[in-house]
Amino acid sequence: MAPSEHARGRAELKAARGESTGLFVVVFIFSMFVNILMLTGPLYMLQVYDRVIGSRSQETLVALSILVTCLFVAMGILDNARGRIMSRVGARFQDRLDRRVFAAAMKRSALVPNDASAVAAQRDLEAVQRLLSSPVLLAVFDIPWTPLFIAAIFVFHAWLGYLAIAGGIILVVVTLLNQAVTKRPLHEASIATIRSERIGEQLRSEAEVMQALGMTGAGFDRWQKARGVALTESISAGDKTSVFSNTTKTFRMFLQSAMLGLGAYLVLKGQLSAGAMIAGSILMGRALAPIEVAVGQWALVQRAQEGWGRLSELLSRIPEEPPHTALPRPRAVLEAVNLTVVPPGETMATLRMVSFRLEPGQALGVVGPSGSGKSTLARALIGVWKPAGGKVRLDGAALDQYDPDVLGGYMGYLPQRVSLFDGTIAENIARLQGRPDGAKVVEAAKKAAAHDMILKLPEGYDTRVSAVGGRLSGGQIQRIGLARAMYGDPVILVLDEPNSNLDNDGSMALNLAIRSMKDEGKSVLIMAHRPAAIQECDLLMVMEDGMRKAFGPRDTVLREMVKNHTEIIKSAGPGGVA
Repeated sequence: MAPSEHARGRAELKAARGESTGLFVVVFIFSMFVNILMLTGPLYMLQVYDRVIGSRSQETLVALSILVTCLFVAMGILDNARGRIMSRVGARFQDRLDRRVFAAAMKRSALVPNDASAVAAQRDLEAVQRLLSSPVLLAVFDIPWTPLFIAAIFVFHAWLGYLAIAGGIILVVVTLLNQAVTKRPLHEASIATIRSERIGEQLRSEAEVMQALGMTGAGFDRWQKARGVALTESISAGDKTSVFSNTTKTFRMFLQSAMLGLGAYLVLKGQLSAGAMIAGSILMGRALAPIEVAVGQWALVQRAQEGWGRLSELLSRIPEEPPHTALPRPRAVLEAVNLTVVPPGETMATLRMVSFRLEPGQALGVVGPSGSGKSTLARALIGVWKPAGGKVRLDGAALDQYDPDVLGGYMGYLPQRVSLFDGTIAENIARLQGRPDGAKVVEAAKKAAAHDMILKLPEGYDTRVSAVGGRLSGGQIQRIGLARAMYGDPVILVLDEPNSNLDNDGSMALNLAIRSMKDEGKSVLIMAHRPAAIQECDLLMVMEDGMRKAFGPRDTVLREMVKNHTEIIKSAGPGGVA
């Protein structure tokens, strides 16, 4: 992907983050006061050791304690407030992009199944959200105030200041080393985890086949191997991160002790007071605390950076749909003009220069051997795969002139492999609408000749099904899928191998549904292997090697096919093959 295209996704993410600029400014201001109030502890210790103990004044101690209590309460309130604000910044960022990322991931998955940027999209968004809400980002607001604390240490004594600067430089070097050393292991651990989860999801979705073919043990071994790689990579990355985190923590504690030791030496030399010795140690701990937090939570930072990069790539590859001018409801006129399609991720076209026109009330059967381009044509006709050349037009308008959701309402689609979603049958037919229109659901089921079948189920339309169908047979799932395709009065119906799981009654019901669509002035396209599926077709198109081999009235094309087949047999001679 070109850098400019990748930058488009980053710009979109930055724009979403930029919506909280005002809140970032508030957090910065709160952080300023919080860090100033952090001086309360050291100053209190300085006054107690150098003034209260020397003067033995209880009144001064009480007054200082009351003042310090008020300042600490104020600091706690401001610190809590900025934490709450940042949690809302993270929530706003995720809420702003949830729909956009979800839609982009869905489109990318339709184009390239199991694409890493699509599979992990929601987790990547959550990783960025967690970073925005985490203490490590508050540490970023605290780091600019580190020079203030070091300057305060210099006020006590220059040697203490130099020790603080040396310690800070060492911690910064450790932080940079942490980033360099752990970046690759954390990335590999993330990729390995995604891969193992993908394998696990695939095996669970095919649990019936796994059990029936005795593949459970082999499947577990395959998943366990991927899981083992993920665990190994995670442990390796965790070990490296832990080394730096513990080193940073131990070194900071050593520095505080070194500050006390140096301070004690200066006290013995008469160059420093006892209060300043204690205050200097506390100040240095506070000055270096943000760096320790950053190192300790660097895995979270790396995960968010990785997620940000993948989200940038995803949003760049799948740009946001521009607003479309609303077009009137189209007539059932579907036309392909020199349609050429290159499947996503491939370089060779599987559909080349295909043209046809379908008028209202017509049904077109598309036949051909496996791999001839029928399913590719179906995906192009419903707008899932974009043409590399040519156009698909619905009532004269190219498909990309319609809003995708609006176009989906005009199109009915039955894929080769029908999947149901967790929910009721009514919700599945209604295309997952929150409050399905019962009348439209029943109407679609009747058009698909599935109404009586559904009524015989234990809870009728309210029967709950799972993503794999549950108690339903393959034929029942396919008929519910057909009802879903016919829901909402579509003008075009695209059926890819619609009778692959149907018995004789189901095939008759399918033909009845096709006939009813034609009678209503709708158009139907059927990708088929079996002759029973094209009984209601007026037109027939023969596909071979991604190209249109023949097209015309069904009976004419069939006679031509039979004639050609007979001539081939004759030319082969007795007992031979041409």
